Amino acid sequence: MSTPVTSQEFRGALALLTGAVTLITTDGPAGRAGFTASAVCSVSDEPPTVLVCMRSAAPSNPLFRRNAVLCVNVLTPAQQPLAAAFADPQLGQAQRFTHGSWDALSSGAPALHDALINLDCRVVDTHVIGTHDVCICRVFGVRTRPEDEALAYFNRAYHHLSADSRLT
Repeated sequence: MSTPVTSQEFRGALALLTGAVTLITTDGPAGRAGFTASAVCSVSDEPPTVLVCMRSAAPSNPLFRRNAVLCVNVLTPAQQPLAAAFADPQLGQAQRFTHGSWDALSSGAPALHDALINLDCRVVDTHVIGTHDVCICRVFGVRTRPEDEALAYFNRAYHHLSADSRLT
């Protein structure tokens, strides 16, 4: 039997798993909140469903749970400063939303106006796994603003991906 994988080993390995940079936002009876995440992925296209992972101990977690709606905002390279703002623990929730231009889709969750993609979602199930809540989210609205570039996170740094990055 092999030795157990340490948290440090696991985090180091997953730092090499490239992910889209997203802002996960909510608004409703509990208030407005948002955070930066790369732990978002497709679950099903019928019905359209994604999963979003959120740290259980995050101060905004109870707001997301109570509101039960969220928007997945996929960022472009020009929005990298927003990723930093929404990841800054010193910046309050209200201050985070002073950055960028915001509107809302049908759920009422804040949608970043110039995001590459906005996925308007309702949380239909949540599972606590270790240190995180895994939220299963039904997608009820999609808005895209196709561009040639997306913001990605790889090896603990931001990177720009363009259509020209394709392997041929």
